Parts: sequence; C-alpha cells; structure tokens
Amino acid sequence: MEHTPPGGAGDGAAAGTGGEPLSIGAVLRVLREEFPEVTLSKIRFLETEGLVEPQRSPSGYRRFSVEDVERLGSVLRMQRDHYLPLRVIKRHLDAVARGERPSLPAQTHRRPGRPGRSRGTAAPSGPRVGRAELLAAAEASESDLAEWESYGLIAPHPDGSYDAAALTVVRIVSDLGGHGIRPRQLRDVKAAADREAGMVDRAVAPLRRAADARTRAAADGTAVRLAALAVQLHASFVQAALCAGPAERADGGCRPGE
Repeated sequence: MEHTPPGGAGDGAAAGTGGEPLSIGAVLRVLREEFPEVTLSKIRFLETEGLVEPQRSPSGYRRFSVEDVERLGSVLRMQRDHYLPLRVIKRHLDAVARGERPSLPAQTHRRPGRPGRSRGTAAPSGPRVGRAELLAAAEASESDLAEWESYGLIAPHPDGSYDAAALTVVRIVSDLGGHGIRPRQLRDVKAAADREAGMVDRAVAPLRRAADARTRAAADGTAVRLAALAVQLHASFVQAALCAGPAERADGGCRPGE
C-alpha cells in the first residue's frame, strides 16, 4: 500500500518538464484541468482495473510516465464522451498500444451537463448494459446495487439489463454515499422526482392529445423544458434551505453555491 506523507499525495513531486515520472498528486493536478471531478481514489481504481500500470519508486510511491497520464486522460474522456464500460475502453486502448488501429467504439450519449447537451435535457435511453457493466461503471459492489434496488432507486428491465438513466443514478448515488448520505435517505428524493415527472406529464397531456400534428410533436420538447425548470426550482429550494440553516455565515453570505 502506498504511503502518503503529510501535506499531499505521494511524496510531493510535481509535474516535471523533462518527461520525468510524476507522483499521483501531480497526475491529479494535470487531469483536473480537463476532468475537475476526478479524485485520487478514481486514479487508484483505474490502476486496480488494469487501465494503467505505473512504476513504483524504491520507497513504494507510484510513478506515472507521460504515457500513463495520456492513457488516463483517454480513459476518462471515453467514459465521459462515449459512456463506455471500462472493459471496452481497456480492450480498445490495449489494441492501440499494440500498434493496431481499431475503430473507436460507437458513441452512445453524453452525460447531463457536458458540452453537446443542453442543460436539463433528459438523457436518451441509449443501449442497455448488463449488471456487471453497471457495477464496473459505477465502481460499486453487488451489495451496493442490491441495496439501491431495495430502496427503489433503480430497477432492471425484465431482461435484467439497465438503461443509461440507471447508470447515471448509480454513479450519483455512489458519490453521495462517499459523503455519508445513505440510500434510505434518498427514497424521498426519488419520490419527489416521481411526483415532478407526473406533474410534467399532466401539463403536456393536452398537447399530446391535440389534433394538430405539430402541436403533438412539440409535446416532448415542452416536457423537457418543464422538467429542466422543475430541476432548477428544486435546486433553488435546496440552496435557500441551506442558506437559511447552519450554513449561513455571520456576514450574511451563504457558503453553498460559492
């Protein structure tokens, strides 16, 4: 196990200018320029999954080459832009490393909030994934998934597969779990989302029943816009509640959202 001295990850080596190996902390700083959400645990996880194999110094610290950093960037980019399972990404990158020229795996969809998707747009269903692929993409265990399903946060299709929405949910639920928010606490969030979806459906129902074909065709776009507004309103309520509570500062400012 790698030891982390006080004050930072690894032994404090910064990104070099002459191609010298980088510490895991330096790699994190480089990657965060493009992937601000990446963490040390994510880099370590990708190592355990065989996506990158850094060398070790005599004292046991990880040492990443420029090629390692580029490979990590490719992995994160393919996850973000192509929504691919790690095993597919590894197979593709290994083929490239062998000098082959494999075609890039087909793109499915982008995650909400990324360039190329309008804010608030519902994710398309996209291709489905199996249980093992879902667990790998969410970096979760079987027990985690069983717990999430027991609280109704996600559910498989009759054939046992999961759609893109489920994949987004498990990633967010997993991230929240890292901050101590348990699945049972999220049941109310799911129930509120179901009620909001019902509200939107009722609002656009007259458009779907309209005689004019163009009006019916516009129903989906209206539903997307209403859903985006509902999400923004929900976020505003949460923000206001946090600012009215213990997070409020003595100077009248509000810590959340800064």
